[in-house]
Amino acid sequence: MKMKKNIILLCFCLIVGQTILSQTNKHSKQTMYPTYTGLIMAGYQGWFSAPSDGVMYKDETKIHIDMWPDVGEYEKTYPTGLKLADGSVAKFFSSTDKSTVDLHFKWMKEYGLDGVFMQRFFGDAQARSRSGYKNTVLKNALEAASKYQRAIAVMYDLSGLNRSGEDCSNLIEDWKYLVDSLNVTNQKGAHTYLFFNGKPIVTIWGLGFPDRPYNIRNIGIERFIDFLKNDPVYGGCSVMVGVPTFWRELNADCLNDPYLHTIIRSADLVLPWTVQRFSPLLHNDMDRYRDLIVDDMEWCRVNQVAYVPCVTPGFSWHNLSRSEFPDDIKPVASIPRQKGRFYWAQLTTAINAGAGMVYVAMFDEVNEGTAIFKVSDNPPKSETAKFADMEGVPSDHYLWLTGEASKMLKNQKPVSIQLPTRK
Repeated sequence: MKMKKNIILLCFCLIVGQTILSQTNKHSKQTMYPTYTGLIMAGYQGWFSAPSDGVMYKDETKIHIDMWPDVGEYEKTYPTGLKLADGSVAKFFSSTDKSTVDLHFKWMKEYGLDGVFMQRFFGDAQARSRSGYKNTVLKNALEAASKYQRAIAVMYDLSGLNRSGEDCSNLIEDWKYLVDSLNVTNQKGAHTYLFFNGKPIVTIWGLGFPDRPYNIRNIGIERFIDFLKNDPVYGGCSVMVGVPTFWRELNADCLNDPYLHTIIRSADLVLPWTVQRFSPLLHNDMDRYRDLIVDDMEWCRVNQVAYVPCVTPGFSWHNLSRSEFPDDIKPVASIPRQKGRFYWAQLTTAINAGAGMVYVAMFDEVNEGTAIFKVSDNPPKSETAKFADMEGVPSDHYLWLTGEASKMLKNQKPVSIQLPTRK
């Protein structure tokens, strides 16, 4: 009898605890996107801001971008110090303009990209930076996501975490700020914040990379993850961690520290970063990509962590390397796009391998030439800066391919390794 009473009391306490949690938790209880499964999401940088004088890229020796956006549809554009082939001034957009972000989310809906993870770098997450332009971009993105019913989520990038004594406690305070002040998980209008297992997703990117100045063992990462998952007010979240390609074997591009596996097991999803790790120039490299995904997914199955493969259309890092690393200048389009064949091969390989969700790197990243949004096939002409073009395909080619892959992931059309053609 006593045991029965204890069991009843325990059940009562659990019910009361869950009720209190549901009453105090600040996240929306519903969203249009209750799961990542079946979705293709992309990363969104949003870091292209016009200078105070409105003239962008005046010094050609300091240009860091490798692709040029197609600005034909933007409401507001800004002159640059570059000229097009016809002698006219080349123009660029600014991410700080509300109309820019609105257009980008409009494209996402038009072409079938499910949504984006908004990059939030460690420096932008500090109290001193909250009046900066990145908050403006995030606010506009939340509004546009609701307007166009696109999924949106926050991705903390630990880049910039390098000062002695800094740890993830800063991010705890920033998440509180985002929830309280920006209502990231409880937007006005349509609620579109991305959930997984019925909980809002928060991503922490940058764990296990050997070139980082911080030690993952002493940055309070477990405390931050525990807060996101278990805090009664701001927690109740699913956590995704961004790690190197070879995280499972702890070699090559990954720190040889088994503590990384401890962190991954404490999370809900793992996202390996595979940009620059595969190339269409290597024979049968998609077989290597497939084998990696299959083995990664098996590890994740055993350890009960969801797996998110990363795909990218190509890579180009010429201008940044020229200005920052003059002894190691990279060629333009060092990982060529091959008119979409490389991108499509990754997408179909991941889907055929059994991936249930996909992360695209990136939506608007023209610095590294990984952007899938509309890019110009007629970039500026310069004796100093060089740009990758679109190889003759339409500026929206990669948005369109993303939408076609999304249909395959959702079982709306058969999976085909043949690059589709537009009718």
